[in-house]
Amino acid sequence: MAACPLARPGKETLLSVNKVTWQQVGHVTEPGRYMFRFGWLTIMPDDLAIWAQFPDASFTLVQTSAPPAASDAEATGAAAVEGDEFHLGAFELHTNDDFHREYAAA
Repeated sequence: MAACPLARPGKETLLSVNKVTWQQVGHVTEPGRYMFRFGWLTIMPDDLAIWAQFPDASFTLVQTSAPPAASDAEATGAAAVEGDEFHLGAFELHTNDDFHREYAAA
């Protein structure tokens, strides 16, 4: 996880940017919703197509809207979800072996 300053008038806020590689998500081969240490990740067919063509690509994790709380889920009949929800956003292509060594073990 990297942090970069986000410039705002009169304030500087750290913006957290998380990226994942195909190796970090266990080389998944099917689209779906998977539980990882950071929360639930939904992987779409297009995401897998990119990893099939560029196995070293890294995707930005994008947090989706918060899932219903357990008490709210019971009241509405919706499924309760534990943890944060993410999907894959923009991706970067890396041909640099230093990047692969640094992030593959993470």
